[in-house]
Amino acid sequence: MSVIEVAPTREVDLAITGMTCASCSARVEKRLNRLEGVTATVNLATEKATVSYTAPVTVADLVGAVEATGYGASVIESTAPLPAAPLDDSALARRAAVSAVLTVPVVVLAMAHWLHVPGSAWIQWALTTPVVLWAAYPFHRAAAINARHRASTMDTLVSIGVSAAYLWSAFAVLRGSGDLYFETAAVVTTFLLLGRWMEARATSRSRDALTTLLRLGAKEVTLLETGPEGGEVERTAPIAQLRAGARFVVRPGEHVATDGVVLAGRSAVDASLVTGEALPVEVGPGDEVVGATRNTTGRLIVEATRVGAETTLAQIARLVERAQSGKAPVQRLADRVSAVFVPVVLVLAVLTFLGWYAVSRDLSRALETSIAVLVIACPCALGLATPTALLVGTGRGAQLGILIKGPHILEATQAVDTIVLDKTGTVTTGEMSLTAIDTAGRLTKESALRAAAAVEAGSEHPVGRAILTAARSRGLDLPPVTDFEALPGAGARGTINGTTVTVGRYDLFERLPSSLATPASTGTTVWLGWGGQARASLTVADTVRRSSTSAIRSLGRQGLTAYLLTGDHEEAARNVAHQVGIPTNRVRADVRPDAKHAMIAALQESGGVVAMVGDGVNDAAALAQADLGIAMGTGTDVAGDAADIILLRSELPAVVDAIGLARATLRTIKVNLAWAFGYNIAAIPLAIAGMLNPMIAGAAMAASSVLVVSNSLRLRNYAR
Repeated sequence: MSVIEVAPTREVDLAITGMTCASCSARVEKRLNRLEGVTATVNLATEKATVSYTAPVTVADLVGAVEATGYGASVIESTAPLPAAPLDDSALARRAAVSAVLTVPVVVLAMAHWLHVPGSAWIQWALTTPVVLWAAYPFHRAAAINARHRASTMDTLVSIGVSAAYLWSAFAVLRGSGDLYFETAAVVTTFLLLGRWMEARATSRSRDALTTLLRLGAKEVTLLETGPEGGEVERTAPIAQLRAGARFVVRPGEHVATDGVVLAGRSAVDASLVTGEALPVEVGPGDEVVGATRNTTGRLIVEATRVGAETTLAQIARLVERAQSGKAPVQRLADRVSAVFVPVVLVLAVLTFLGWYAVSRDLSRALETSIAVLVIACPCALGLATPTALLVGTGRGAQLGILIKGPHILEATQAVDTIVLDKTGTVTTGEMSLTAIDTAGRLTKESALRAAAAVEAGSEHPVGRAILTAARSRGLDLPPVTDFEALPGAGARGTINGTTVTVGRYDLFERLPSSLATPASTGTTVWLGWGGQARASLTVADTVRRSSTSAIRSLGRQGLTAYLLTGDHEEAARNVAHQVGIPTNRVRADVRPDAKHAMIAALQESGGVVAMVGDGVNDAAALAQADLGIAMGTGTDVAGDAADIILLRSELPAVVDAIGLARATLRTIKVNLAWAFGYNIAAIPLAIAGMLNPMIAGAAMAASSVLVVSNSLRLRNYAR
């Protein structure tokens, strides 16, 4: 039996040059997707194509396909941790400025007939010529390239409209009679250049959130090396020389150069600009630190664990840029429309010209009306509606420690009505703390805690660590312990002042006083005693996060029904649910990790659209089963495959922020598309009816694009 080998799927990002509108990106995308085994998405705002392909297709084939449509393409190196440089709009600004300076006197001469300027028509022609031939050159060039490939775009509409107005006017000057439309050609060019420049500026601003975040990284690093005489010496070097395993120094006020583990020193690290976490995190030997976070107080010696493209910051960049490069399902309709829009408009313009001339026999009026149709119909706003909102929304999310892994996820957040919260590490801190001490006889609670902590000082069990932490927080001096013995699965034993003290399960003791016989139902209870008799009980429990209660109320206001899911016993789960305001009938306890996904499936079968919030590791199956998977508090592991949204803040309010921001981004996209569609649907009939002259049409078209981008920029101010 022969085995059929399946070619591996590869991915590449291409930088696309020369695109100006939605129909441009639609053409490139369509051409790439014609290649067998290729799936491509082209984004106008980022000027990038994200392509998946299989052999025998090569990268050269992909670049050739793009160039065959008249645009440029080059491979974006995937190892680069930073995004592409901001758009250079200086050339566009120069063209717009020169065009505006020359257009003003043309408009004055055309409108102020009472001035009676000698040779006015020739002056208008002279001033308009550089506007049409030089300032509008990008439109003409793009239109010519598209024409060679038997295609049409927004530039085709502009070029034809401006050229028609200019050539008609030039003919009228040479003939010595007829209406002049030099001001139309000049004003339309100026308005469109100004609009395109404002679009470029606004689109650049829409990338600011992510770009600012990614440029936080240190440019230099202080390496700690072994000197020629055996001692340690510090050497300042460019960040590019840093390698995994190297040791480096981070002084107070400096940024951590890369991801690593603290070898020596203690400090508080401010990670707010990377994770969105407001409070600095205390770190010491053995703790992990993330590159680009800022050291606030002490001096740290760190061993680099990840460098370059493997760092948390680079992973964030890849996730966010991949989300920005994709398309929400709602955008597909806009793409289908824009692909046929320009040819339809060209036909409408010709029919408008013929119709007006047939009715009025006024060649000038027919020309003016058809030019207005060409200019007003430019689909710029349609192409910018989705990508600009994604740029701003995902960039703002990165600032808040929220990573949305794809644009399709936005619509999932809109649909969810049920949210399942894993208890440990999500609603609670995942760290045990002492909640109760009960004693029998004359033994005091302080003495019981001191003895238990002394024995547990030699244990690594979470219960023992919680007891030890409680004793240290109260400043208790612990007596020395000898003959320590760990009792696996049961407890620990040690000798204090000649007495063998046991801490652990109740069955380690022969006698259990009636006052200590009932273990607490809301945590884990251990007993302390000697001589075969228990003398005290200590209860530890997982601590509910302070922010969980208010966050669950906020989720309710977002229309989500919250369920609590845990592998803990029923009473402990009900106690946590009561503290945070989840009804007991929405508590699912004693659920094994491998069965959590079945509980999600059951909720889905009952009609719920379910979001699951977990830690991204033990809950991977449940996160994948859910309609929306949210991995919370994954630390440096930001590239988890199971979750749709990754949160770098280990608290429930981050879930509220993530859903709120995703929904706000989707609303912005829908408003943008509604405006873009509505604008063209309303404006084209007005232009055909002769109710808009070309100058007003040019201004309105430019304003439409700027309005869409400006609406997207409002997401930069999204607050928690």
